[in-house]
Amino acid sequence: MDSTLMIYAVAGLAFVALAGIGLAFTSGEGDAAKKRARAIGAGASAGKVRGKVQDENSKRRAKTEAMLDNLRKQDKERRRSIAPRDVASKIAQAGLELPVSAFWIGSLVLGIVCAFLIYLSGADGLVISGISFKSKPVLIAGAFLAGSLGLPRFILGFLTKGRYKKMINQFADALDIIVRGVRSGLPLNECIRIIAKESPEPLRKEFISLADNLAMGAGLERSLNSFYKRVPLQEVNFFVIVLLIQGKAGGNLSEALGNLSTVIRARKMMREKVKALSSEAKASAMIIGSLPFAVGVMVFLTTPDYIMQLFITETGHLVLAMAAGMMGMGIMVMKKMINFDM
Repeated sequence: MDSTLMIYAVAGLAFVALAGIGLAFTSGEGDAAKKRARAIGAGASAGKVRGKVQDENSKRRAKTEAMLDNLRKQDKERRRSIAPRDVASKIAQAGLELPVSAFWIGSLVLGIVCAFLIYLSGADGLVISGISFKSKPVLIAGAFLAGSLGLPRFILGFLTKGRYKKMINQFADALDIIVRGVRSGLPLNECIRIIAKESPEPLRKEFISLADNLAMGAGLERSLNSFYKRVPLQEVNFFVIVLLIQGKAGGNLSEALGNLSTVIRARKMMREKVKALSSEAKASAMIIGSLPFAVGVMVFLTTPDYIMQLFITETGHLVLAMAAGMMGMGIMVMKKMINFDM
């Protein structure tokens, strides 16, 4: 009897042990399944959140790309509209406060002076390959057209180029003033007025016009387009685009203008580096270009009768025409080789 109870007790304990082991394993699998289900649910919710964020980023990216495309189209239209087709725009870009009528009067005076010099020189014309150009009125008329139309525009181009060079050297400092002013809490209009008061010419004059346009309520975009029309430089174009993007999309203006200032200074350093590297080629081109004229002057000083055959004979006229054409082509090729557009 005691042995029988002992057997039953051992069997009961074995059953309880086996049941406990089974419950332990089944409860672990249930917890793991719950954990897997919880993880799947969390992953699904995180995927939904991630999908929403990606959709918002894609929409924002598409909006930014559309705005940039619109700005590119506006920039092309602005470049096309600011082309200095009239004399008044060229005079304004050269920084001259000169009426158009005074410009035309000065051009007429220059043309008369050039024609009078040809008249006093006593030149009767040229004979090239049997074709006679001995009409003195034709030479006088050509000198008048060159003096009245070509020379004034050459002077305007020279003045405009020098003014643009000064503007580029001063523009990065002006952007730094705007960056410091915006970081200290000043509005953009006040920063522009500070530049208009403190900057040297020609930057001072342009920012005075920009500040006056903003003060009269012309609007930021219209005022900037007018500024770019007066100074059609790539640096000014960058400045206009940054302000237009900031005005439409928002953002940190001081950081954007600070980066633009760094880019402009880097462009200036690169331009100076290219100028230094190409200085030897430019000197060689100048020497090669001036060598024929120097040799001609020295030959004229030593044996004038020998060199004058080029000017008094038909063969000499033909040689001069061919030399002028070849010289012009050589100068153009050398200019293309040493001129780098930055």
